[in-house]
Amino acid sequence: MSSKSKETIWDEWCDLVNMAPQELEDWLKTDESKSVGDSDSGESTGHASGRRIVEIKRTNKDALTDDQWDHMAKVVGYVKRHLSLGGPDNNVAHSDWRYSLMNWGHDPLED
Repeated sequence: MSSKSKETIWDEWCDLVNMAPQELEDWLKTDESKSVGDSDSGESTGHASGRRIVEIKRTNKDALTDDQWDHMAKVVGYVKRHLSLGGPDNNVAHSDWRYSLMNWGHDPLED
C-alpha cells in the first residue's frame, strides 16, 4: 500500500487522470495506443493499466478495493514522473510521450 493517505491519492488521481472512462476506452482501441510502451507479453503495461483505470473510474469511491487504491497510487506516480520529463518540443499531439500518458489516463493536451 502507498505511504500516502487515500484522500491524498484520491485528490491527485482526480487532478491527474483527466480522461473520462469512455474517452479512455475509445483511446485504448486505437493503433496509436497499442504502439507505445513495453509489450513483451503482447500488451504494454500502460495499455493494461488503462483498462484498469476505466474500471476504477466506474467504481464508486466507497467501493474501491485496496488493490485498486494501490493501482491509483501507481498511476499517480507514473503520470507525475512522465510529466516531469517534459514532452517533445514539437508535435506533442502525435508523440509517443502523449500516447503513453494517455494510456495511463492523462491527456496533456487537456490541461
